[in-house]
Amino acid sequence: MADLSIAFFSLLLLFFSLSLLVFLAFIVRPRPVKVPIKNRHVFITGGSSGIGLALAQQAASEGAKVSILARNTGRLEDAKESIRLSTGRDVAIFSADVRDYEAVKKAVEEAGPIDVLVCNQGVFVPQELETQDIEEIKFMIDVNLTGTFHLIKAALPGMKNRADRGPGSIAIMSSQAGQVGIYGYTAYSASKFGLKGLAEALQQEVIGENIHVSLIFPPDTETPGFAEENKRRPQLTSILAASSGSMKADEVAKKALNGLKSGNFIVPCNFEGFFLSIATAGLSPQRSFLMAFIEVIAAGILRVVGLCFQWNWYGSIDKFLEERK
Repeated sequence: MADLSIAFFSLLLLFFSLSLLVFLAFIVRPRPVKVPIKNRHVFITGGSSGIGLALAQQAASEGAKVSILARNTGRLEDAKESIRLSTGRDVAIFSADVRDYEAVKKAVEEAGPIDVLVCNQGVFVPQELETQDIEEIKFMIDVNLTGTFHLIKAALPGMKNRADRGPGSIAIMSSQAGQVGIYGYTAYSASKFGLKGLAEALQQEVIGENIHVSLIFPPDTETPGFAEENKRRPQLTSILAASSGSMKADEVAKKALNGLKSGNFIVPCNFEGFFLSIATAGLSPQRSFLMAFIEVIAAGILRVVGLCFQWNWYGSIDKFLEERK
């Protein structure tokens, strides 16, 4: 009798799982897509160093026509030479501050119609909100969030009129701090959380033009500014973030490029990011019915895991504050 009950339960579970998979395969939107980059124009901001430079090198090595934009002309020239030496291909360089819409618009128009836009620029200054200078807060929001609006708005007319009409892409570089808020990241997290709302609404606006939005969530990344940023981290921030590992810029670039080529809306970059993407999926688009299945099945479990993290973090905060008394 027990064996029959187990067999019946197993069949019922199998039927439920298969039915859910069929249902999800029917309803997931947008539909799966592949975004080619070979012989196509890939425009990357923050392209003179770090993740942006690694992305430019990898895209160029795959045969893309690459343009990079950053503020510092000297670093842009160095990046151009570095890419030429590593890939044998020339890239176009443009100097502009993403906070200046007119300068961005001029650079985009000079570059020509874009097939793949990678909004990779970003600044990070960790500090508690109470003590952080208001100009630093505005600077992060202006570069990370408003700068992304400027780039997309400037690029969209050309992207809609691109010659081949093949799948286009707008990839937005967020952060794991754009998925979960951490002590000392108040302004930074706000500037990155805003990108998710931008990306979700934008995908609905541009899907009819065969343009596909990707939102990339890297962890701490070993870039030229990373060590300097860490010096300013509040002590409690370092304690809470101690369990989170870092990645090299070329590793993040590879994950990002593969994600946008697959048309994925959410692009995690490591194991921790994969679970964060499931825990924070909410109403975000999902092209893969298999990933949708994992999100549905794992959502409740990961909520419990998330509450355990919060319990640990607030315990660390209580302990830290007690020791300071």
